[in-house]
Amino acid sequence: MRTIDRATSALVIVDVQTRLMPAIEDGGTAIANTRRLLDAAALLDVPVRFTEQNPHGLGATVPALAQACVEGSVLHKLTFDACRTDARLDWLPNRSSLVITGCEAHVCVLQTVLGLLDAGRQVYVVEDAVGSRRAANKTAALHRMARHGAEIVTTEMVVFEWLVTAEHPRFREVIALVK
Repeated sequence: MRTIDRATSALVIVDVQTRLMPAIEDGGTAIANTRRLLDAAALLDVPVRFTEQNPHGLGATVPALAQACVEGSVLHKLTFDACRTDARLDWLPNRSSLVITGCEAHVCVLQTVLGLLDAGRQVYVVEDAVGSRRAANKTAALHRMARHGAEIVTTEMVVFEWLVTAEHPRFREVIALVK
């Protein structure tokens, strides 16, 4: 299937942390779009996972997203590629498709995406919900991820593909998130 199926996908939020985000170019937009996806995931029963890179140094997930960090949903890591932690892929739900947001696009997001692709997962990177300190790094990372097989999408693309139809019972609630 070419569209993102909510029944076979999960949302993965990579390192959107308190001490990192102030340095991210247009970080507010990345957080806002990640929040939209997080809320849509909650309304549509799409599982969510978080990673936190060196939380002692970079802090926890930003408050705008942190209330969704429930027991077992957060992977604390020191490796840039979340797939190279001791947990490996055990921290992810058993879903074939992963929708990725987070920071930094050219470091932890890139390496995690490459690791997930190597593990046989279909990966969708949300262009307007990832960030880097410099735009050139984000652009290069998105191009590289796409060359290796990741689909580059936007927040609205994900939301509408998860919905499938305007007849979905939660359509109005979900659409309100992107208007």
